[in-house]
Order: sequence, then structure tokens, then C-alpha cells
Amino acid sequence: MDDEGPYARAGGRLPGDPVPDPGLGDAPVPVPPGEEERPRPSYSRTFVRLLPVLLIVVAVLYDCLTPRYFTAGPLYTAAPLVAAPIYSRRGTVLTAVTVVAVVIVLQFTKGVIHYIDSLTELVTIATVAALAVLVNGFVRRGDERLASARGIAEAAQRAVLPEPAERIAGFEIAARYEAAQADAFIGGDLYAVQDSPRGVRIIVGDVRGKGMGAVAAVAVVIGAFREAAEQEATLEAVAQRLERALAREGTRREGLDAFEGFTTAVLAELPHGDGVVRIVNRGHPPPLLLYADGTLCPLPSREAALPLGMGELGVWPDRAEEVRFPGGATLLLYTDGLTEARDARGTFYDPRTRLAGRVFRHPAELLDTLAGDVRRHSGGGMADDLALLAVRRP
Repeated sequence: MDDEGPYARAGGRLPGDPVPDPGLGDAPVPVPPGEEERPRPSYSRTFVRLLPVLLIVVAVLYDCLTPRYFTAGPLYTAAPLVAAPIYSRRGTVLTAVTVVAVVIVLQFTKGVIHYIDSLTELVTIATVAALAVLVNGFVRRGDERLASARGIAEAAQRAVLPEPAERIAGFEIAARYEAAQADAFIGGDLYAVQDSPRGVRIIVGDVRGKGMGAVAAVAVVIGAFREAAEQEATLEAVAQRLERALAREGTRREGLDAFEGFTTAVLAELPHGDGVVRIVNRGHPPPLLLYADGTLCPLPSREAALPLGMGELGVWPDRAEEVRFPGGATLLLYTDGLTEARDARGTFYDPRTRLAGRVFRHPAELLDTLAGDVRRHSGGGMADDLALLAVRRP
């Protein structure tokens, strides 16, 4: 094939051409190392943590600066209730005891503790303080159950999507999964790397749907891929093997998923000893090839293909497309959570403009920078899960 065809070009430039200065024009300025994920102080969280103490302080000042028949009872009542969901059991009990003690001291100092209104207020505040301690117990148990569920989910995710080795058959590899929802681990995005007699074979995909149904489909796809990658002679045959596996899975599903379940995927093959990469794309965002000099080249499919699992709509033979993969180049595969991330103005994230002209020493550095950049672009509110996988030929 022609090595200088569309796959070898990147914005009108060829590998080896001068690289534009990333600090000029619309190109992004590289983020200094170590600043990609620098934590920012959360003033709102600090304020909430201090709120029970502030309520008590304001209430005491109010009682000390007003006539004796004026009372700050609502503020005393609010302090332990605010502490219950955010403090530990010890902190909540301490807040409750402090509130009751302060009210008793102030009422005694003002000489109103023997009045029926003051006694009623004291009993009310003590009752609310006791209820706050009880609520805190329920919240703590709920947090423990949630932490247990998250641990199980994380274990399931790691079992379904184990981290690939950092080096396979001479290639440097890194993978990363970014959940759209904080502290979530299970989703429909997938990746896998398998060494085989015909080369290193890779898949990155996105299963339609969410929840456990999507996770079950991910397990089916990855299981079928690992088996097919080891046994099939061509990358096209691997894709057809996945198609049949999803078709069998579809017959076991009920309802809408039985007719509309599908998986977009891109498969890549890196033959041993050959400086090429072969790609089969089934309805997935095109990979990007980053050369050692900073040149970036998208790898779109010349022929459109349906996602996996939609074979009943039509059958077209898969054709692997081949492109040069020289030393120092990095192949980046990703799911649509990257390109569908939007900022406050609704602008989609474009990895091509963000990465053009930039050089990364290792695939892990590329993924860390990319993940941090897309979270900053979206303000931390990504709409979809994100799977990233990068392979570098040293």
C-alpha cells in the first residue's frame, strides 16, 4: 500500500516536517509536569465542616447580647442536626453535649432556668441532640454499606478489565478507565490487550447501555476477544468471532436489549518485528497516531462498518487497514467519552487539537495528561465513561 496516503498525513504535514510551536495560535499550552491533577481547596466543604461550631458561637453571642427573655434556641437545635451527617459519632456526640451544656449554663446565668418556657426549650434541644446522635448512627451504617458496595464494584471492574502489563512483546502499554460519575467503577467501556503468535492484538470498545447488563456484555466481548485473538489467523476473523459471540448473547437477552444491543469497537494488530499496525474499526471513534516529532495523524476508516452485534442489518466483509508504525510513535485508542466531553459553552473536546505538537515520553504520561485535560475541559462533569489505551513502539 502507499505509505504516504491519507493515514500518513496529519493536517497537511508528514512525519519529519517541522512541528508548530504549541504555544502559538489555538494550540494548547502544555501543562507543566505535576500540575495535571493538582488538588484545589474546597472552601464550601470547609465551611460545611465548620458550620456546627459557627452556629453554636453565633447562638452564644446572641444570648449574651440580648435581653434574658430572648433565645437562640433554633440555632442550638440546628447545630447537632448539621453535625449528624458530616461528623463522626464522636464529633456528633461532642456537639450534642456542648449544645446542651451551653444552654444550661446560659439559662442559669440569666436566672431563667426555673421558668417553664426555658425548661421546655432545654428539653426540646436535648431531644433534638439525642435524635442527631441516632441519625448519625444510621448515616455511618449507610456509609459502611456504600463503601462495601464500592469495594465490590471495584473488584468486579478489575476482574473484568484487568490492567495490562506495562510492556508486552516489546511494546510499552498503558490503559486508564475514567468513570463519568465520581466513585463509580462499573461501566460499558472496555479494553483488552492480548499477545498472540501473529502479534499483539488490542480492542477498545463501548457497549450500549449502562449497569450490570452492560458489564455482562463487556465480559462477553473481552472473553471472546481473548480466545479469538489467540486462535484466529487474521484481525478480520477476530472481528467476525466477536460478532457471533454478541449474536449468541443477544438471543439470551430479553426486551429491548435483545434487539438493540450493540458494541462499537476498534481492533488493532501489531505484528512482531513489523513496523506497521493493522486496524479494523466497527463504528468506533478513529484512533490517533502520535509520532515521535509531535506530528498527530487520525486513522479514520476508509469504509464505514456497523458496530458489533448488528450483523442482522447487513453483512459486509471486514477489511483491516494498515499504516506505518515507526519507532517512537504512540497509538491512542479511546471511547466516545473523550470526544463527547463538553465545556460550559457546549464545546466538544477535540483530542487532535489538544495533542498536536506535543511529545510524551511514555504512554502513561500521555493518558494522565489527557485524562486531566478532559476533566478540566468539562469542569469535572463528564457525561459518559471514558476508556483510554495507548501503545508505544520504543
